[in-house]
Amino acid sequence: MENTKTFPQKKLPSKAQRHKLFGSVMPVPRSKPVDKVHMADLQNTKKDFLFDLDAVGITKVKHPITIYSSIAPTVQTSIGEFTFSSSLSHSNKGTNMSRFNEQLAKYHRQGFSTDLTTLKTFTKELAERLDQQDASLRVDYTWFYERNAPDTQLAGLNHADVSISVNYDKQQGYDIRLSLSVSITTLCPCSKEISEYSAHNQRGNVTMDVKIIEDFDETTSDWKKILLEAAESNASARLHPILKRTDEKMVTEQAYENPRFVEDMVRLVAADLYEVSEIRQFKVTCQNEESIHMHDAVASVTYDKDNE
Repeated sequence: MENTKTFPQKKLPSKAQRHKLFGSVMPVPRSKPVDKVHMADLQNTKKDFLFDLDAVGITKVKHPITIYSSIAPTVQTSIGEFTFSSSLSHSNKGTNMSRFNEQLAKYHRQGFSTDLTTLKTFTKELAERLDQQDASLRVDYTWFYERNAPDTQLAGLNHADVSISVNYDKQQGYDIRLSLSVSITTLCPCSKEISEYSAHNQRGNVTMDVKIIEDFDETTSDWKKILLEAAESNASARLHPILKRTDEKMVTEQAYENPRFVEDMVRLVAADLYEVSEIRQFKVTCQNEESIHMHDAVASVTYDKDNE
């Protein structure tokens, strides 16, 4: 016969008693209005509050987005991290924070795409919703793009970090700034020059921050592809998600044939960006994770065509 034991079950207080035990109290009598029309609106208080504010809004807002690309995958979904803001006059105590998320919810219902036309419309409508002269949006996300191995053509996905900032001003129009950060391979020219054989190489990261013209046409130019090509085509070699032996041989030899200092990288990328008429300002930074040092090497160049 199977031997079964029974254990006495502890008698617990009711859930309401447990809440009271851990500090819950009964509601106090309510005296303040419950209808919005009768509630105090502190944010819309009009007085002299000493200073104009450059920006007020919300940040670290994570939200699903749709990304269009001229490189496969041509349509992809990701998570964007947003910042929304507007300026605020010294005569206004505050802004209505809920209106930022109301605007985001409206665009989510119609499918929030990160194309520049949509983001420009968003910021203009946000300024109008806030009853302000300006509004700003920034979104950061990861963009994936397909990369084929040079010999076997085996395909996989690489990724780059993207940032888009759109500022709208009722008087001055739009200010659009874009950023793309991508990893590349660099081979040290000095190491190649002084060594009997071989040369050390490392992974580098190229970041391009650019200001583009207000009427940039994304239907004919994919700015992500333009910046990606500017970085990768000037590197010692591109990075690949999949490499077989024949591919690895080709990439290694290509890197050996194209040595690059960080100084070389930023100048070469800058030259490519200079030739893009839609780009008016740019900053290029390259940071190499040195393979034979404990430190990283870094270089940058900034240029403004409008000052020529």
